[in-house]
Amino acid sequence: MTKHQHELRDPIHNFITLDSDERNVIDSAPFQRLRYIHQLAFTYLVYPGATHRRFEHSLGVMELAGRVFDVLVRAERHPAVVDDFEPDHKLPYWRTVVRLGALCHDLGHMPFSHAAEVLLEKGYHHEQLSVDVILSPAMKPL
Repeated sequence: MTKHQHELRDPIHNFITLDSDERNVIDSAPFQRLRYIHQLAFTYLVYPGATHRRFEHSLGVMELAGRVFDVLVRAERHPAVVDDFEPDHKLPYWRTVVRLGALCHDLGHMPFSHAAEVLLEKGYHHEQLSVDVILSPAMKPL
């Protein structure tokens, strides 16, 4: 039997619940490389506690994006928003889109984070690199 819900323990958000599609993205090589990219570049050399990585940052962004989505589509708070989604029963689909977008938003970051962007061609930036990674052979099937 395949497990459809997964949990990760997180020191900030307690538990982050994932579905299997989100877990497959997290388990991919392009996402796993984020474990080695500091969120704050070289700041940890000055502030020893600044060791946050793009990996856990992206997990937290996904969790918070899901929470915000859930609040926005509560029928008792925002009936007009729910009416826009409900005729086609698209709420689960759009929740997935929001969470996966949040999860993948930093896939294009290079080592040393923004500090290395000066090495890119003029006009090319980590957002475009993220798109390229998402469309890569490693991620496209996911």
